[in-house]
Amino acid sequence: SIASLPEHLLAVATDPEVYRPAVCPHCGLAGVWRHGCYHRKVDRSDEGRLNRLDPVPVLRFLCRACVRTCSRLPACIAPRRWYDWVVQQAVLLLLLSGMSLNGCARCSGRDRRTVRRWRAWLLERGEQFAFFLRSRLPELGRKASFNSFWRNVIEELSLQQAMALLDRDLVVP
Repeated sequence: SIASLPEHLLAVATDPEVYRPAVCPHCGLAGVWRHGCYHRKVDRSDEGRLNRLDPVPVLRFLCRACVRTCSRLPACIAPRRWYDWVVQQAVLLLLLSGMSLNGCARCSGRDRRTVRRWRAWLLERGEQFAFFLRSRLPELGRKASFNSFWRNVIEELSLQQAMALLDRDLVVP
């Protein structure tokens, strides 16, 4: 629910417990320990290069049972991606509306491989994401096709809000 970088930095400094997952995302055991942090750049856009907050700290947690680590990102940072959720949302909307990869890449200014990777990510995880979103928000379930469902999600919630909801139960990337 932390939607901006200044909020994230304040939470890390004053109340880092808001990032502690209830259970380990790998084995499901409760009681993960804080395990330091790493620093990450937020995005590759021109605004990101001018951003005085980059790089930002990301808290890490260690599971005592499976000895694996996990980290928790605020909603304003897209996991395993260089670009902001808003950029990805715009590209995915173009793809869901029927635009080709090449056309979408030209229109968005992103590399065709990046656009293809984002499309593959949604196609690979989209049904699982849709199941969880429909179980939390039944009004989203009225759309029959994959494309119409995801266009509706993006128009009703936003990609960032949908992924923040999913992050409670699933590993989003």
